[in-house]
Amino acid sequence: MKNNQFSAGLKAGTSIAIGYFPVALTFGLLAKTAGLSIIEATAMSIFVYAGAAQYMSLSLITLGIDPLLIVMNTFVVNIRHFLMTASLNEKMQPARKWVKAIYAFGITDESFTVLATGKKGKISTAFAFGVSLIAYGSWVIFTVIGHIIGANLPQFLQAAMSIALYAMFIGLLVPSMKGNRKVVMLAALAAVIHCVLYVTEALSTGWSILVATLASSILVEIVYSRRGKTTETMFKREEEV
Repeated sequence: MKNNQFSAGLKAGTSIAIGYFPVALTFGLLAKTAGLSIIEATAMSIFVYAGAAQYMSLSLITLGIDPLLIVMNTFVVNIRHFLMTASLNEKMQPARKWVKAIYAFGITDESFTVLATGKKGKISTAFAFGVSLIAYGSWVIFTVIGHIIGANLPQFLQAAMSIALYAMFIGLLVPSMKGNRKVVMLAALAAVIHCVLYVTEALSTGWSILVATLASSILVEIVYSRRGKTTETMFKREEEV
């Protein structure tokens, strides 16, 4: 039964593994152009395993930001994983804490979607391991391949690829902004705060990114919570009338 569940998990995670191919490949290539060795790039994918955070880390490494600030920014970007794993825990079959810790490490936006919506009822540990393992393996392997490809590119192309890092961030941001005013407001506000802090030299680049991310998130949530309360009050008044 466990073998069947593990195989089903591998099958369910195949689409994630295929989807990771261009993203992980590009990360490996950009890691090479950013000056990371193949061991460093592979280690980042093995131990960090967080797409957007890894791309952000590359840009911060290129700027020579303090490693502590890189870790803190990565933590803020990935803080949503606390919510995802807490939610997923309600659907998982009982298991020891150390077992849960292992497959929780493999939870990404994509694997969470597959596990949370792909099966009805309780999810077995073997199935979760299957989904996480094939996705994780794909990310690490294609990181290595991307770095090897980057190492064999002509020097002028390696230098030009640094621009692709910013293009990748735009590619990650724009789809989520479509039809979502909250994300648009969040991105715009974070950009304004960061620009003000950067131009005035109030904070270093690493700290300004961290402050802009936290401040924009808090402010947008305050605005939306107040808007929700206002809407609720209006509905109550209409019902009373």
